Amino acid sequence: MADKITARLYSDTGSETGEITLDSEIFGIEPNVAVLHQVVVAQLAAARSGTANTKTRSEVRGGGRKPWRQKGTGRARHGSIRSPQWRGGGVTFGPKPRDYTQRTPRKMRRLALRSALSVRAADGKVKVVESFGWAEPKTKQAVTLLAAMGVEGKTLVVLGRLDEIAERSLRNLPMVNTLVPDQLNPYDVLWADTVIFTSETLGAAGRRASYEVTADDFVREDGEGEAS
Repeated sequence: MADKITARLYSDTGSETGEITLDSEIFGIEPNVAVLHQVVVAQLAAARSGTANTKTRSEVRGGGRKPWRQKGTGRARHGSIRSPQWRGGGVTFGPKPRDYTQRTPRKMRRLALRSALSVRAADGKVKVVESFGWAEPKTKQAVTLLAAMGVEGKTLVVLGRLDEIAERSLRNLPMVNTLVPDQLNPYDVLWADTVIFTSETLGAAGRRASYEVTADDFVREDGEGEAS
């Protein structure tokens, strides 16, 4: 576990204002690759609808009469036109509706999320915006913010439930995904090249509000320790 890990801190205009200390229990653990892989596979499996359905020869309509007599025609013998080798016949070993859900205990899911966040933090791909003080939703100001922060590629932005203006500003960008803290999951973290938190949502990452961001976590460019 890392002793101290930090992320760059930005204003809602993209100007860098300092850095913030990240919780080492969430962003600084040794990633458990095996658990991370298992949870991501389970998450993708659970997203499958499982509604694919094919009919066997017993479910296909017709085929009650033998197509031709057994011997003397010179052709291969057949008992039904609904057998699998006939066009329109039944399907052998085809898919049937099923549930693809895999059981993953809560501790595994939490460990996988902390592992994914630690991977991104170790690469310097976790950034924090103090808060979104935008007066109205505009995609242009979201583009300006990401460009000023030097963010490129796929981006995950973790917003508070009251950050509706920010969500509406970001949602039109094709490479940006927005989530609230209780929707945060390992797959979306690994999907993104950069993960952006707000100072409010940072404390809810990886656990249920047991870590609160305080003024002591912030280190300003001017050397002051208080968050304004």
